Amino acid sequence: MAQDLKQKSLDYHSAKPAGKISVVSSKKCDTQEELSLAYTPGVAEPCLEINKNKNDVWKYTNRGNMVAVVTDGTAVLGLGDIGPHAGLPVMEGKAVLFKKFADVDAFPICLQNVRVGSENGKNGNIGHSDVNKIVEAVKQLEPNFGGINLEDIAAPACFEIEERLKKETEIPIFHDDQHGTAIISLAALLNGLKLSGKKISEIKVVVNGAGAAGIACSKFYEYAGVKRKNIFMCDRKGLIYAGRKDDMNKYKEYFAQNSPVGEMNLAEALKGADVFLGVSVANCVTEEMVKKMADKAIIFAMANPVPEIMPELAKKAGAFIVATGRSDVDNQVNNVLGFPGIFRGALDVRATNITEEMKFAASNALAQIANEEVPSTIKKFLEKAYPRDAKKKLFDAKNPLSREYVIPKPFDPRVVPRVAKAVAEAAVNGKVARVKVNESNDFDQYEKEVFERVNLH
Repeated sequence: MAQDLKQKSLDYHSAKPAGKISVVSSKKCDTQEELSLAYTPGVAEPCLEINKNKNDVWKYTNRGNMVAVVTDGTAVLGLGDIGPHAGLPVMEGKAVLFKKFADVDAFPICLQNVRVGSENGKNGNIGHSDVNKIVEAVKQLEPNFGGINLEDIAAPACFEIEERLKKETEIPIFHDDQHGTAIISLAALLNGLKLSGKKISEIKVVVNGAGAAGIACSKFYEYAGVKRKNIFMCDRKGLIYAGRKDDMNKYKEYFAQNSPVGEMNLAEALKGADVFLGVSVANCVTEEMVKKMADKAIIFAMANPVPEIMPELAKKAGAFIVATGRSDVDNQVNNVLGFPGIFRGALDVRATNITEEMKFAASNALAQIANEEVPSTIKKFLEKAYPRDAKKKLFDAKNPLSREYVIPKPFDPRVVPRVAKAVAEAAVNGKVARVKVNESNDFDQYEKEVFERVNLH
């Protein structure tokens, strides 16, 4: 079956025209007059207007609906440091999802010669991001794009790159490997705690994986109410604790457990834990570990394609709720639930930033959808997209929230409009929006407009 998938994928990508994206014109250019408007001499007029007022670039070009998907290829999917050329299919795929789910035009940018070490990790020499080169390269792109989606850039450089770009540009900068996972998993966590009856301020969370996703999720959970002292972060060396010297950086240090906690492995850390967040490697959690967690334990095992523990094993061992990154089991933590709607909302108010408040609003919007009665028109759509779940009557209750349904489905047509509304409203309230969503800033009306746009385009 794996071989069959491999060949199908290669055939899919190589079919003429090769790749997955193309550029099409949004205006007609079929006559001599239309040619003169699209290019010379007519194109001079918007150029002159923009020259007089730089902000007119938003009026006369597609910048307001264009996102750059930027990588250096140092941390591509679970494949690792495979370089910018090999990372291009993923960036094209991300552009497809932007367009499919949110009608956002996105363009892949794969940067080379911006790294320390080998160009593609061969010869045993692992490449690392050169922060200064990547920051400068992305800054030069700013006039072309309304936002930047950083993708597949290795930690810890990815943290500094995003931090600097947020300070040194005036458009939204979003590293999806960090924040997409954090936003969506928090939505699942909020609903999971609702079902288990636990308070977010009292739970013990064990995080396995101290890269981009693990650190970002932990910081976001802290923002949402988890106490930092209750976050136990592990990497391949074990627990991160105060005084540990091996394989540390300032981002890990932030979550170092203080004395008397010292050296500890993952199994020891999981004793009495309410939540396990895995962004690490396959099969590193056993049934015995799960049995020693707290009652009604929540497990987010998100290593792909094989999770830290398979859902059936975790449930057999007593897990209350299990979520993974897989599409063939319940509760898929899929980043497509986040970034399309987040950028849709940020672009539509011409936001200068994507703030913590905007991300938190996105999490709450996703959590809310799973608590709402599914309208009949939406149910028909979900039944077609998810026949197995429909057969289980997953969408039938007045409040469908359940252990098997703590976050909405990726193909739920309510997701992008709801997330876009929440993000846009938070941007306006946080004073990082440069324009209104409509003349009266009616966010309910805006959600309806986005629904029509993304589901009918």
